Amino acid sequence: MPSTSFHSPRPAAAAVVQTAATPFLLTHDQGQAARTLLAYVSALPLKDADAQLLAVVVAIRAARSGIGNITGQDLRALRLADAGAAVNALSVLGWQGQDGLLGDDLVTPVGVSVPDLADGPGRRLPFGKVMRSRVSGWASRTVSAKPVKKTSSAARLAALYLAAHWPVDDYGTLPPNLPEGCRAALSELVAKGFVCELEGTRYRLGDSVRHLSGVRPSPTVPPRVREEPDPPTWDEWKDGVSAALRRHVEAVEGCPDCALSTARVSEAFMRKALPAQFDEKVRRSYESWVAGHPGQGPLAAEFAATFRAAHGHGPSVKQLCKGLGWGKMPRELRIFAVRRLIADEWLTNTDPVPWTLRPGRAARGGAAPPASVARRR
Repeated sequence: MPSTSFHSPRPAAAAVVQTAATPFLLTHDQGQAARTLLAYVSALPLKDADAQLLAVVVAIRAARSGIGNITGQDLRALRLADAGAAVNALSVLGWQGQDGLLGDDLVTPVGVSVPDLADGPGRRLPFGKVMRSRVSGWASRTVSAKPVKKTSSAARLAALYLAAHWPVDDYGTLPPNLPEGCRAALSELVAKGFVCELEGTRYRLGDSVRHLSGVRPSPTVPPRVREEPDPPTWDEWKDGVSAALRRHVEAVEGCPDCALSTARVSEAFMRKALPAQFDEKVRRSYESWVAGHPGQGPLAAEFAATFRAAHGHGPSVKQLCKGLGWGKMPRELRIFAVRRLIADEWLTNTDPVPWTLRPGRAARGGAAPPASVARRR
């Protein structure tokens, strides 16, 4: 590496104060795991940064079972210069299944088989569930960090290696297994502020990305004391759910008609479900309301079916109530009314998963329980 010095402008003091509070993404052990992952990818016979960056994503997802689930949307989000060539390069390694990523389906997960990561005594990446999830989330956050989000594949791959090997608030040394193609991209990282100092083989990350550091002090917590794990990020949560649930999540998140913010969708799926409690006042209000609004069951089932056909997912409780003209009802009464429609089998859902309302057995031709029976439940 030429002994050229680069220095990026220091951020304003206010910005430093703000980013200094950002929690670190990796612990000491998780940082070691991240470096193990990158060392594994460096040893693969891949020369192109596109293929190496894709291999990082697939390998961490396959670390526990030998099969990494990835979607066409995930591939597109990597913004590779030649995605087709990167996918084909993995075939040379003996990996299988990745060809399915090149079709038109962007949401159905494709299982990529990585033989030397299969479970067993010789497994190359012996990560537990939490470890795999944390390293996966760190890798995703690093390549999508604002300073490098729109840079080349080589620059984003270099960002992973430099972050994983950087001791926070000190000088790091360029890792010996840094892919050769990444070295030419180091000046790109300096220009974007991801690296604030680079002299020879010594470097420092910028203040805005110091939380990505992978070299952390050894834990000093007594053996019997365990820190509560940080809640997963949205990407980590999605990585840990079943393929079917992930398809439903992405249908809601990407629905052009609902146009919901990521914050609203993630909060709805990740929050802990709590049982609803209704007092006698709400129950009496419902008895009075339902007596003046007969036939709501068939209307609700029809609306849910129409909504699902148009959106690719069911309505939320709020969307259902708005569609049925219940918008001026008190919130507790609206929720209780929907619960009664579910109990009477005009609607059904996959509780507690949101946006799963759909027509129930009564709407599909089954007999609904008598109203008097429903009221006694």
